[in-house]
Amino acid sequence: MSTAQGILASYEYLDSTVDAIENLRKAGFKNLKVYAPYPEHHIEHALGYGESPVRVFTLVGALTGTATGFAFTSWTAVDWPLAVGGKPMISIPAFIPIVFEMTVLFGALSTVIGLFILSRLPNIKPAVVYDPEFTAGRYGIYVEADGSRLEEARKIMNAEEPIELREGAADA
Repeated sequence: MSTAQGILASYEYLDSTVDAIENLRKAGFKNLKVYAPYPEHHIEHALGYGESPVRVFTLVGALTGTATGFAFTSWTAVDWPLAVGGKPMISIPAFIPIVFEMTVLFGALSTVIGLFILSRLPNIKPAVVYDPEFTAGRYGIYVEADGSRLEEARKIMNAEEPIELREGAADA
């Protein structure tokens, strides 16, 4: 088990945090862990996050549910035929409520599964380095690097005047 060295910076202001993230990314640091007291879209933008892929999980699940609903109702109509009033065996208007419910069910379940997968839950590994002040209003950035890159990261983070700057080791 190797240990990676890192630096944790604690900032009081959002602007300083966003500037530090942008400068670190420009310098080539990719593995950043950012802590914030609440979700903030400026931080997400600075980290380079795009649109969430959860919507793809939902769409695929909903389409699968639609296909499953039509297949299930068609199969049951053909396997157990019940001719009533001269209506066709496979009557799409009669299948719509079941197809709708299957679409919603599969879409919702695939959304939850997508959230768990993309959030990497459950998180078995403990947090790398953490400060309880991050839940009370401060922002934090943890950068993993080695040797000279660690010193470069320290200079970039110091330029934004952090409240606290400390080194920590993370089990990799």
